This record gives sequence, structure tokens and C-alpha cells, in this order.
Amino acid sequence: MAYLLDANVFIRAKNEHFGFDFCPAFWDWLAAGNANGQVFSVDKVGGELRAGDDQLSGWAERQGRGFFLAPPAGLPAALQRMDRWLRNQGYEHAGIDDFLQAADCYLVAHALEDGYGIVTHELGSNSRRRIKIPDVCVGFGIECLTPFEMLRREGARFVLEASA
Repeated sequence: MAYLLDANVFIRAKNEHFGFDFCPAFWDWLAAGNANGQVFSVDKVGGELRAGDDQLSGWAERQGRGFFLAPPAGLPAALQRMDRWLRNQGYEHAGIDDFLQAADCYLVAHALEDGYGIVTHELGSNSRRRIKIPDVCVGFGIECLTPFEMLRREGARFVLEASA
């Protein structure tokens, strides 16, 4: 399966679990997964990451268009489909508008069009005000995983080499 990563995966990895200074293997794994056609994100997420002024923005800049995908040709139809579904679920109009303008909806649209799974730290919610990626994924039958589930599924190993 190929994966689309939410912005929070990159941000939390940098700030918490896989800092560039102590776990460069994570970032190498992402780049290698992209080269193998398995790990991507969307251009809206790439724009958010590149807007910063830190190691993550530099990393995102170096990955380029091959990592951060342009909108799919079917984006307008996918957005209309999501809009109808969200309105039928009873979400508040402001929440729908916020979701449809955020990078989250582009992740879901790509997944709908091209069969990706979505990787995020977000958790589902019963809120009618703030729409969460996992809730939309359930509604559309899109697989939604945490970063750790993806890493385990793909057999990622970040092993400390013995020093000579």
C-alpha cells in the first residue's frame, strides 16, 4: 500500500520521536519510501512545511514535487463528494468550510482518487464543529493509520550500529 502523510506526522517527528539530530534514519526511510513509490504527501502539506524556517522546512524543500503530490485530476469531483457526505453527517457549516480549505481535504481527495492510505496522528472525534481525518476516512472506507502502525507494517528498522 502507498501512504499519504499528514503534516502532523512530519512536525511531531521533528519535535518529538525522530528529531533530525538523533534519528536521521527516519527521514532517510521516508525519502527511500518515496523513491520506492510508497510514501508521499500532498503539495498543500509541503507548502505548510516549507513555510517554516527550520530543519523540517529545508528537508521538505529538498524532497520536491516527487514527494509532495499535485492535486489529482479528479479533485473537483472528490471535493463535491466530500462536501455532500460532510453535510449529510450533520457537521456544522463552519467546520465543513474549514475542512474543505485545509490540507486535510486534499489528503482525503488523493486517497479517494488513487487508493492511498492516510497516515496521521489525529484521532477521531464526535465533534460536529471540527472535522477529523479519521472520521472522514471511515466514511469513505479509506485506511487511516498512525505513523507507528505504518512503520511496523512496512518493517521499518532504525538500528543503532555497533561502533568499531
